[in-house]
Amino acid sequence: MAHLVFATGVRMPVIQGAVAGALLAVMALILSASVGQIVASAVTTWVPVLLLAALARYWRSLTLTLQVSVIIAIVGVLAFYVVLGDPTDFWNEVVTASAALFRESGLIEQADLLLDSRSLIVPQLTMLFVFLTWSLYVIVLLFGYALYQCLPGKSGVYGRFCDLNYGRVVAVIMAVTSLAAMATGAVWLQNTAFVVFAVFWLQGLAILHWLHAAKRMPLFVLVIAYAVSLVPFVNVLLVISMAVLGYTDVWFDFRARARLRDDRV
Repeated sequence: MAHLVFATGVRMPVIQGAVAGALLAVMALILSASVGQIVASAVTTWVPVLLLAALARYWRSLTLTLQVSVIIAIVGVLAFYVVLGDPTDFWNEVVTASAALFRESGLIEQADLLLDSRSLIVPQLTMLFVFLTWSLYVIVLLFGYALYQCLPGKSGVYGRFCDLNYGRVVAVIMAVTSLAAMATGAVWLQNTAFVVFAVFWLQGLAILHWLHAAKRMPLFVLVIAYAVSLVPFVNVLLVISMAVLGYTDVWFDFRARARLRDDRV
């Protein structure tokens, strides 16, 4: 969907998405599945990516679009607390329902472990849900943009991913929310601070791509970074490391310093 928007504009992908959604609804009727769930799944899968790609195309800036996506993620965290007040009860119900599904599937031990860990898991679910959802849509957007750049004459039309920099406004928001969270202990501030910090992993990844594009790092190192990201638990450390790298890059601009050294040489 992202590639189609970049390549043809918004109108044709909307039509194609509507036709695909209608076909899915017909298949759901034939298979006696829930049409509402199928359509809702299609909408939540395609529409956010379509909108992000449309914004990048309209603004002609991938970086600006990703900066706006971070603001949307922050609003998403705050929305949980504005709408639900305290989302603990909501996530408790989700955990209970998930455990019930595990039991129905014969995964008794997993269900018991989930319920036993509820007190540790529930307080983290808001920030994890927002961060993982944001990451999924942004990765799909970037993959679609990468496919678009493979077309003749389309390389870097809306900017290069390896030049991504969220800017100091987002960095200041992260610093302020973190300090406020430590001072007050407010859960909603802790969740917001985590999400704003975690999104910097993408800027850290952009630095790795820049190092490869500038021939300062071999391809296999970049491949290893992606491979390690698929390993459970290790990927958490990788995300944190990339986030630290990306956040410090906002203040010190490592890529600009490297280019300046090259110019002097």
